[in-house]
Amino acid sequence: MASRRPVVSPRAVARRVAALTAMQVQLKIELRDVKPLVWRRLLVPETVTLAKLHLILQRAMGWTNSHLHEYEIARERYGVPDDDNDWPGAEPLTDERRVRLKPLIEGGLRRFTYQYDFGDSWEHVIKVEDLIAPKSGMPPIVCLAGANACPPEDVGGCSGYAEFLEVLADPAHEEHAHMRSWVGGTFDPTAFDLAEINRNLATIKP
Repeated sequence: MASRRPVVSPRAVARRVAALTAMQVQLKIELRDVKPLVWRRLLVPETVTLAKLHLILQRAMGWTNSHLHEYEIARERYGVPDDDNDWPGAEPLTDERRVRLKPLIEGGLRRFTYQYDFGDSWEHVIKVEDLIAPKSGMPPIVCLAGANACPPEDVGGCSGYAEFLEVLADPAHEEHAHMRSWVGGTFDPTAFDLAEINRNLATIKP
C-alpha cells in the first residue's frame, strides 16, 4: 500500500514561497559611542522577524545574548513583553515575534535603534541601505563586512569599555593583571574575523 504524502497547509506553502522569493535587506549596524568604531554590514531576508533579527545581531556583533534588549522604531518600542512588568503607566512594548522587517521597510523605515543590556546600555544604530535580489549560492543571512571587536559583556558600558582599554594598554596600571585575568588573558579591540561570524550566522534558520 502506497504511503500517503503529508498534507501541507496552504499557509505553510505560502510561507515557503515567500521565503524563496524574498528580497535581501542590506543593513549597516554601528555601535554608538565606542572607539574604535564597531560596525557590521549584513544581508538578511526581508521576511525576517524582529525576534530573529535580534539573534542575527547578537551573532554578527559578537554578543552572548545574556541580557535584555529592545528596538525603537518610529518612536515605538519592540521586544519581548513581560507580563510581570505590566504596571500602570508603562510604555507599551510590541511583541517582536509578531513583527517582520518587510512591512516596516515598505512603510518607509530607513533607520532604527537596537539596545542591548539595559545596564551597560549598548545602543546600535541600524541603517537600511538597500534591497537586493538574492544571488545563487549566497546564504540568506550573511555578514559582508565589518570592523573591530565587540566589547566584553558586563564591562560597564561605553565609559567602562574605554577605561578597560586604557588599563589593558598600560602594563604598569595596578588593575592591569586583574583586567587581563577577567577578560580571559588577552583582548584585541581591532579583531574581526568575517569567516567566523558567517559560520555562526549559518546556524540561524531564516
